[in-house]
Amino acid sequence: MAIRLGIVDCDTSHVVAFTQRLNHRDIAEDQWVEGAQVVAAVPLPSLVSPERVGPFTEQLRGYGIDVLGRPEDLLGRVDGILIESVDGSVHRERALPFIEAGVPVWIDKPFTCSTEDARALVAAARQRGVPLFSASSLRFDLPVQEVLAQRAQAGRVIGVEAYTPASQHPRNPGFFHYAVHGVEMVYALMGRGCRRVRAIHQEGADLAIGEWDDGRLATVRGIRQGGSGLGFTAFTEKRIFAAQSSRYFYRELLKQIVHFFETGESPVSAEELVEVVAFQEAANDSMAQDGTPVELRR
Repeated sequence: MAIRLGIVDCDTSHVVAFTQRLNHRDIAEDQWVEGAQVVAAVPLPSLVSPERVGPFTEQLRGYGIDVLGRPEDLLGRVDGILIESVDGSVHRERALPFIEAGVPVWIDKPFTCSTEDARALVAAARQRGVPLFSASSLRFDLPVQEVLAQRAQAGRVIGVEAYTPASQHPRNPGFFHYAVHGVEMVYALMGRGCRRVRAIHQEGADLAIGEWDDGRLATVRGIRQGGSGLGFTAFTEKRIFAAQSSRYFYRELLKQIVHFFETGESPVSAEELVEVVAFQEAANDSMAQDGTPVELRR
């Protein structure tokens, strides 16, 4: 029997894209993901993209999804929760009631918009023994997986240059908005261990340089001017990989989400969930200080 999932918030295209792939609706079969289905959704007010809530909710309704009035109405009807708010600053308040109720929770990017909130969610999940998972879809995209699969032949990753569009919104300041994709690609390839970040803000771009404890360096370029896209260059001990995102990043993420709900095991450790937020927070603090290096609050 498929795992029953409930969506909280409907202000992102992810609610439609995920439902199409999990419920096998209006999408090519090579995008289908097995093992779970979206059965209910709760649209809530949005301070980031309020104009999208209505159309996305109606599209879900057209797929046969039950649209409910309150998040608590999902309790007893679903096996897991997808927190889909674009606004990362509300993720803590959205997720905590489900964690307290013992329901496994997936939180879309950004996990939170502060290290304090990230630690609070991780602590609550640990205390209650509730599975918790968050990630950008780019973390599990096929080009990233290829680099990790080639570790035996290519050696460890010694540096990464990631790039991403970087639209801005005050509710998800700086690197917490769309640039989170670049940060997640870096962490997927580099792993934990960033010590400090220095970052520069210009009208057309943001650039963050992370220094790892072992001397490795990684950069995230957030683009707002000129040609754009999602991709990376990974420098390994024996090879250099350069790739742009594939058309399967949602599919690959959803495979991980389904496995998470099936097993209760997150592919991203609690420590890394917090460190990714700490990197973004340090990058924002550094930009506010004209590029002064800022230590991560890991």
